[in-house]
Amino acid sequence: MRKSAAGALAGALAALGVLVGAPAAEADQFDSWNLYQMDSCYKPWESAFKFHLWFNSGQNGTWRNVGYSFYDFDALWPGDGHAHPMRFCSIPLGSTYLDGSVKNVKNNAASGQNDHESYGATVYYSSGYKGPKDVMAPYQHIDRFVNVYNDNASFKWS
Repeated sequence: MRKSAAGALAGALAALGVLVGAPAAEADQFDSWNLYQMDSCYKPWESAFKFHLWFNSGQNGTWRNVGYSFYDFDALWPGDGHAHPMRFCSIPLGSTYLDGSVKNVKNNAASGQNDHESYGATVYYSSGYKGPKDVMAPYQHIDRFVNVYNDNASFKWS
């Protein structure tokens, strides 16, 4: 009887942990995927990552595809002990590059698109999912962010 009660308590606590937040190791894994997965810089319509940020309004300039929530665009922790900023992709355009290539995403995104079929997408003004925000329903885009235009620091699926 005690073992089943202990097992039930452990299961409940584990479920609570999932609801409260991901463990650090899991968060590190998501940051690593956001930083290094090939899908992060595929053409948005070819990427398995379903949220896209653009450097310019109207989904123009360079982009960054996002697969997982970002607590802080300037501090991703992929497990190497160092924080790394998320950057826009380096997209060649003839002998030059698209506007915004390799610039930091934080405070530089002008538009966004949510291609997820089930989840909403929220871009926040401040790190930690705080402050003013722009929200996109599934399959919605915003040609020019209203509340976080070039002032954005975090992203969360909702």
